[in-house]
Amino acid sequence: MKKGICIGSLPGGSTEARFKLAKEAGFDGVEIGTLGNDDDRHQTKEIAIQHGLEVFSVMNSKHWGSPLSDEDADVRADSRAGMLDSIATATAVGADAVLLVPAVVNDKTSYEDAYQRSQAEIHKLIPAAKAKDITIALENVWNKFLLSPIEFCRYLDEFESETVTAYFDVGNIVLYGYPQHWIRSLGSRISKVHVKGFNANESRFTYLIEDCTINWNAVMEAFEDIGYDDYMTAELPVDGDNPEGRVHSISDDMSRIIAGTV
Repeated sequence: MKKGICIGSLPGGSTEARFKLAKEAGFDGVEIGTLGNDDDRHQTKEIAIQHGLEVFSVMNSKHWGSPLSDEDADVRADSRAGMLDSIATATAVGADAVLLVPAVVNDKTSYEDAYQRSQAEIHKLIPAAKAKDITIALENVWNKFLLSPIEFCRYLDEFESETVTAYFDVGNIVLYGYPQHWIRSLGSRISKVHVKGFNANESRFTYLIEDCTINWNAVMEAFEDIGYDDYMTAELPVDGDNPEGRVHSISDDMSRIIAGTV
């Protein structure tokens, strides 16, 4: 299993500084956000190559502000355009996945509408992603949607396409489930993984091991059971008191988690 980190978890005023720190801390790759032009995409790829890093995934930029489940067709079209930018970014930098929040349930968008609209919009995106060998990886987040592993499996399977997969976030699930159970349920549908800590007793996020109640050894046993060996990616805030030191600590914690020695 490879160690990755989100670019937003890295302190520094430039992509160069962030990638340099990621390499020094022992990460294999960095997940970036959507880049809007070819120059930025090319430059990011070159910096990654310079530091011996992979850019393995792109986090789509528009799925919260312009959800694919919105009642307004223009908003959904804007969201699709954002995904096409993300697919273009992934293609340019050599990533094989785009992270997508598929839908947002709110006071104006019912669960049923979110389900149907988002599936319809994702179906429109599959040809573009498939043509570039990019996976559309749907993340479990606090969007009041896909609240059981059985439903998540069904939602994915209904696409009847290997292009649409799960981006499983271990920390996000703890509020309403046990990550090791979800991992086994989703199985080979999981293409990418986010990690963050969570304290279930106090319902708050933490760093990976310190003050965290997640049973990481059980989580790793579940990943081993399903044969997952792709990226495990840290998605954590920059530490204002010790920004660079925290990145090294995150890397060390991930090594312990992957080794099953927490």
